[in-house]
Amino acid sequence: MMASNPDLVISIDFGMTCTGVAYCNVATGSDLVRHIQRWPGRTQANENKVPTLLVYPRGSSSPSSWGFQAETAQEQGSPGDESREWFKIMLDEDLLEQMRRTAPDPSKVPSIYDVEKWYCDYFQFLYRTIEARLRGELANRWEDAKIEFIFSVPTTWKPNPTVERFRNITKRAGFGSSRNHVATIGLTEAEAAAVHTARNIPAIFKENDILFVCDVGGGTTDLSVFRVKNTKVGASLNLEQIDVVFGATIGAAQLDSLFEKAVLERLINADRALPMGLPDLHQTAWEMRVCKEYQNAKCDYGSDESFADTEIFAVRVPKLDRNYQNEAHGISGGDMHFRRDDLKPFFDTQINKLFDMIDKQFMRVQQKCPYEQVAQLVLSGGLGNSAYVRDSLRNRYAYGNAPHPNASNLQIRVAPDPQLVVCKGNVADRVEKLKSGQSVLGWRCCRSSYGTLCKVMYNPNNPSHFGLKTQIDPLDNKPYVTNYIDWFIKMGQPVSSDTPIVSSFLRKCSPATSTVPNPPRVYPTEVVTSDIDASMLPRVMTPACRSICKVESDFSALPLSMFKLKNRHWWNKGKKYHRIDYCVKVNIGPADISFELWHQGVKVSKDNSIRVEFHAAAPPEQQPVNPDFPMNSLPAVSGMNGSGMDHIGGQKVANTRVSMITNMPVR
Repeated sequence: MMASNPDLVISIDFGMTCTGVAYCNVATGSDLVRHIQRWPGRTQANENKVPTLLVYPRGSSSPSSWGFQAETAQEQGSPGDESREWFKIMLDEDLLEQMRRTAPDPSKVPSIYDVEKWYCDYFQFLYRTIEARLRGELANRWEDAKIEFIFSVPTTWKPNPTVERFRNITKRAGFGSSRNHVATIGLTEAEAAAVHTARNIPAIFKENDILFVCDVGGGTTDLSVFRVKNTKVGASLNLEQIDVVFGATIGAAQLDSLFEKAVLERLINADRALPMGLPDLHQTAWEMRVCKEYQNAKCDYGSDESFADTEIFAVRVPKLDRNYQNEAHGISGGDMHFRRDDLKPFFDTQINKLFDMIDKQFMRVQQKCPYEQVAQLVLSGGLGNSAYVRDSLRNRYAYGNAPHPNASNLQIRVAPDPQLVVCKGNVADRVEKLKSGQSVLGWRCCRSSYGTLCKVMYNPNNPSHFGLKTQIDPLDNKPYVTNYIDWFIKMGQPVSSDTPIVSSFLRKCSPATSTVPNPPRVYPTEVVTSDIDASMLPRVMTPACRSICKVESDFSALPLSMFKLKNRHWWNKGKKYHRIDYCVKVNIGPADISFELWHQGVKVSKDNSIRVEFHAAAPPEQQPVNPDFPMNSLPAVSGMNGSGMDHIGGQKVANTRVSMITNMPVR
């Protein structure tokens, strides 16, 4: 990591349809968050985002254009050119496999390697554009400046392999490749939306208000609930997460799929009645799904502009002879005609799923805060900016209509810059941390529990030790419970974003001998996780837990004289051994957990010096999941975020920002 503050903080929100980039020039002393508005192909106009789109020439593995330039190439349509778009969710290999199982032609569903290549190609174009637009903001050369790149990821993505795959792609594309550059995973999309909203409209909040954020994007929807703190004028407003972030595959892409399905059905019926001469009706339906006529009608649906428009809108049928007439199926002049309210059932299908997701979140908040009201529900994301979605939510949850006792006075509003909340929120949170030492999002809740395998001294008076297997330690001849799990994070437990969990530990090492002058001092540790309720977490390994990575604490570089020698006196009967006392700081990130090894007040782990080995073991047994069903993901446990770490955990003491364990696990 950087030893000093960065010159430039840049956040990238890679979206299903468009990608946004926000930044702050920290080196100038400014905390103003801006965003890139000039893109290749649109240099004479201001555009908040650039299309997530690539075009590949026939037979080429290298794209010829991207973004707005690719839109032009797509419209002009050279024979054999292939467009690649709407591929964001395909990085989730589980969803990709579901697409393959349900596709009419599975051979047309890309492999995960194809998707990774599209990602990497797109990010290479994006990196070069960011450099071209922002290098003029710097006093130094681009490669010499201290730059932080922050990426957001959907809540539905699993940390391993999806988030790690995404992290590796960004590095291959050039982000963080220069000596003074780093690339990290930032806040989740709902968290970033909350930060941006809280910073830009603070006057709507009172102290301890509960804020409900619903980020409805292109491919996924994220829900998160926060308590608003420090609302006094001039104070640094702070958010405390009071429940885990939930995500589901609800969004504009699912709405568009319903439209595509309806279009395909009309094309098939029309072609059966009167052949259209089109080579591939499925491809035609897809092209009509992504065309501007439909996309504009979708974005305007339910708005004042939509009411002022004609009742009918037309979508061009690609490659169809303009003389083709099929009035029975609404096709004439080369166009397929739709009533605007034909879109209503597509919207309502997604909105009903959104209602179900929000209802469940309200019930969870009711359980956690039974006597409190949710004050604000803020919508963000592309579909969250839809007037029809906003009005539908207001009709159900506002005006005293809410079916929940904790939403009797709920106010619903759209976030400022709804399409830019994610990238701007990530920059704002990082800049606030640099300025004040505290993030805007000060506390967050984990979606799973995490612990380390260890052994603890058997205590016959401890009821939790009853019935557990023990083993005699040959160095001190005392019984220990083995395969004991020390849970350092429990599901749903608030943990600080700014202050690490600190735990103290000890290890034992044999003394030096003439035959072994430098005894080994490398201690492997298993990190485990569980998704069961925190009140039911087991004390030892069971099928409810799974190992996710193996980590090593390495003291080989420290001389044995630094560690106390036990049983060194002639009257001691036990074997001699060195006792290694140390502590570990567990840093909680938005998408990962990192660890630092400290000994006698000095950090002894160096950047990239601690090896982390993720297991290739199969995931726990799961039932098949509908892609639209609300899903949780786990925060990653990783030592790959730039701070080579050693990995151990400890028990967190309630109501303390820095915790020390009371029953010291012995490794």
